[in-house]
Order: sequence, then C-alpha cells, then structure tokens
Amino acid sequence: MQKILVANRGEIALRIMRTIRKMGLRSVAVYSEADRRSPHVLFADEAVCLGPAPSGQSYLNGEKIIAYAKQLGVDGIHPGYGFLSENADFAQMVEDAGITFIGPGPEAMRIMGSKLAAKESVKKYNIPMVPGIDRAVDDVNVAIEVANRIGYPVLIKASAGGGGKGMRIVEKAADMQEQMERAISEAKSSFGDGAVFIEKYITSPRHIEVQVVADKFGNVIHGFERECSIQRRHQKVVEETPSAIITPELRKMIGDAAVMVAKSCNYISTGTVEFLLDHQMNFYFLEMNTRLQVEHPVSEMITGLDLVEQQIRIASGQPLGFTQEDMKLNGHAIELRIYAEDPLNNFLPSIGTLTRYEKPHGEGIRVDDGYEEGMAIPIYYDPMIAKLVVHGKTRTEAIQKMLQAIKDYRIEGVATTLPFGTFVFEHEAFFSGNFDTHFVKNYYTPEKIKEKQKANAEIAAIAALKFWIEKSKMLNPVEHKSTSWKRRLAH
Repeated sequence: MQKILVANRGEIALRIMRTIRKMGLRSVAVYSEADRRSPHVLFADEAVCLGPAPSGQSYLNGEKIIAYAKQLGVDGIHPGYGFLSENADFAQMVEDAGITFIGPGPEAMRIMGSKLAAKESVKKYNIPMVPGIDRAVDDVNVAIEVANRIGYPVLIKASAGGGGKGMRIVEKAADMQEQMERAISEAKSSFGDGAVFIEKYITSPRHIEVQVVADKFGNVIHGFERECSIQRRHQKVVEETPSAIITPELRKMIGDAAVMVAKSCNYISTGTVEFLLDHQMNFYFLEMNTRLQVEHPVSEMITGLDLVEQQIRIASGQPLGFTQEDMKLNGHAIELRIYAEDPLNNFLPSIGTLTRYEKPHGEGIRVDDGYEEGMAIPIYYDPMIAKLVVHGKTRTEAIQKMLQAIKDYRIEGVATTLPFGTFVFEHEAFFSGNFDTHFVKNYYTPEKIKEKQKANAEIAAIAALKFWIEKSKMLNPVEHKSTSWKRRLAH
C-alpha cells in the first residue's frame, strides 16, 4: 500500500494519518462542508469534500467515498471508528472495488455485528455467557417464561444494538409487555432491526474488554484488558489498563477467552472482545467490536504497540512480528474522553466555539484531538473534543498525573467533561478500585461538582487577598523623618 484514504473525521482521522505518515505512506482525507478547515484535512496529503454537513450526505456516503478512492488511486481505506467502520456491506463494497479494507473481513463483521449470531459463533468454545435465551423473542409470554426460569431482573437487548439503545431492564413480569414494545421500537428506529433477546441482568457488573490482534496466518494475540466501567448513559467516559481488580490468573483466562472469540469467526485485524464481570469475579462474553476502539491509546501505552500500524501491516498481508509471550504489561494508563457536554446539566451537548484551547504537555501525557482554538463544535456529529491519556509506572502515579493534566487543560467557550473527570479521579471509590458500571448513579450529582467549584473559588479568593495584602506591605513607602527637607529648612 502506498496511499490510504481515511473515511472518518476529527481526532481519529488525524491519529490514523500520523501513523500513515510515519510509515512513509500518503494519506487522503475526506470531509464535509462543516469540516473544511479541520486539522485532519490540513494534515492529509490530499483531501476531497464529500458534501453537506449531515453525516448521511457525507461520512456515511460509502459509494461516494469509494468513487473518490478509485479516482485518486487509493490502495486502502481505513474507516476509523463510528460511521462506516462496522458496516459489513461497505467493507464488501471496498473489496469489490479492488481496494483493501483496513479492518476485518465482511463475514466476521456480520457475525459479530449481531449479538445473537455472535453468541452462536462462540458457543462451541465453552466461553461463559450470561444466562438467557440465544434467539430473537417477540412473544411476551415466551419472554416471561425465560425470565421466570433465569430469575428477575432481566435485560431486554436489541440484537443489533449498541451504546445502550434498545435495552430495557425488567424487574417483574407485569412490566414485560411495555418494556418489550419499547425495546423493539427503539431497536427498529435505531438499527433497522427489531430483533431482541432476553438475558439475566447482572446487577453490579464491571465492563472489562480485551484488545486482540489477528493476522491472516492464524496468529491471534491479546493485548490485555481495559477497565471501562465509568460510563454515563451506557457510554464510556473513562478507561484504564490494567484493571485494578484483575489478578494475573483471571487476566490469562479472560485473555485466552478473547482470543478464542476472535478465532471463532476467523477474525483478522485489531478488535475488542467485551465481557461483563460480576461481583464474584465471574466473567461473561458480551460482544465483539470489529474495529479500532476509541480507547485504544491506553493499550498502546502499556504494550508499546501502534495498533493502527498493526492494522495496516495486517491488511497488507504481513504476519504479526510478535507472539503472546512478547506481550508485557508496562505500567498503567488512563484515558478521559473530553466531550463538549455539560456535566452539570445531565451531560447534554454543549455546542459553541472554542474561545480558548490549550493542551497539557509533559512526559507520559498524550492528547488525541481534532480541534484548535477558534473552531466551532458542529451539532452534526459526536461532541467528543479529545482524548486525554496518561501513563505512569503505577496506577497511583497515573491518577495523579491525570489530575494535573486536567488542571493544565484550558478549554473555554463550551462546557466539557473535564470537571467530571476531576470528580472521578479524586473519588475514593475510583482510587480504591471498588466501583462498577453504576458509579455515576451511585456517587455523582451535579451539586457535588458545584460544591467543589465553590470551595475552590473561595480558596482562590482567600489566596488572592493574602497575596494582595503581602504585596501592599512591600510597596508601602518607608518614612524617614530625618530626610524631610522642609523640616531642615525650618531650623
């Protein structure tokens, strides 16, 4: 491959292009009219406009992307994450056009794109799965029968779902009809597929995922686990690796399970296998994400791998240059997703212009972003501004480094999740490692951040007053009566 088109925008497009340039290859950016002056467009060797701002007319227009790729002599297309990254039909179209899709094959994407098909695929490997039914259900009586067998509470889940959509918790049989109708309706509107299934609801789970890398020669390795339990609206905000509670023995078990999941569908490229971990440390297969994850930088920091480079090399037909035995945990890494959201107002999007934008710097600090000072946050796309990632020798060192980096990050013009990050990293539950996916529900309220901000403002005011008083004393003139010339003349 000599030229790669990145079918994405913002921070992930820029991050991918940096590796492309490092490898001595050329990059092509695509952009919507709203992103005309975005950093990823200016960084690329070539760039083409896809159309108006709405993603349906730009970043989701697979046919236009492929047409431009052919016109510009592109060898490979990297989809990043989101948009078309897990669209098996798009991957097939890319291959049919004689262009290399930098990711897994369409068939693996189809299998793992359906939670029901994924369960069927991994079943023969005896990988633990949450108790439930592994086929679509549309009859409320069948759903109640399953729920009675496995015990309430249960979870209704959309087979094609993700991001918390098409999910409903049911506490008792009387609520099943209404919750099933809602889940099916939301699944149809969000994914075009109303298939839902029932499984046991794990009441206090931790969300643990494992990075896998697989080549075209049957070699599959895992790059250890990531802890992703700090979430809002079922979507991650904080990720770290390694998990504070995973033992070496459990790490091997869950890593081996992830490798088997990848092998079950003949997976190629990088991917992530997700598990739920209950309070008794039992893990259950959840799903597989057939793409590069948002949180991939934390895995890169502790393994030393450039996962985008691995994707490109694998797509080019090269075997992995390392084995599982070569994988060593190096320190601790934490990531905070910085969204243009207001944590004081239920994390609602905060659209505006970045009137001030200054990034933290220093050893072990990495910022993946796609914005600069003066740019506006578009309303059309995900409101993530950047990913702030830190690395330390220990978890404690990484937490302290993250807290300082948050203080050094200056963003004005929009509300962000930076104050929420401070709340998380200063909280005893996070520091001790004793938390689960209900962290926000159990510990967080906007009032707690407001109280902290008020206290900080009072401390700052007192410090400023003390500073002013001390400076005032230093500047007061000293009277010397003996030097008064008027007094001397009078004598």
